[in-house]
Amino acid sequence: MSIIYLDYNCFQRGFDDSRQFRIRIEALACQEIFASAENGKFELVWSFMHEDETYLCPVPERKEAVWRLASLCKIRIGPDEEIRTLAQSLQDRSELSSKDAIHIACAIYAGADAFLTCDDRLMKQAQRLDLIMTVINPVEYVRQGMIQ
Repeated sequence: MSIIYLDYNCFQRGFDDSRQFRIRIEALACQEIFASAENGKFELVWSFMHEDETYLCPVPERKEAVWRLASLCKIRIGPDEEIRTLAQSLQDRSELSSKDAIHIACAIYAGADAFLTCDDRLMKQAQRLDLIMTVINPVEYVRQGMIQ
């Protein structure tokens, strides 16, 4: 079974300005991914970084929605020295922010087959790292038929 790690922006995409076509289509793709996970087509990962970002979210409605989506994540990743070391290595080799490096390190640690993000800059940075997992926008993931 495939393992998918979603960047935090995928959990929040449904709350962004849907008047923008790109945001609307990404929100729909994220909905499809959550529905597919709920139907057992693959497993989603929830990490301590997702949890931290959710606690820091200032909008109660968004926070509640993310906690509900978190229940779909069957794989849970807590802080670990190996993740910290890997994140530091990723940062040393790229221009990733510390938060993005930790998310990618968590995905690697979880053995994710794909890392999905709506952040173009993060995708470009991650692709330069020559990772073994696919780093892709949720729309492309759905469009390419990667949901079995």
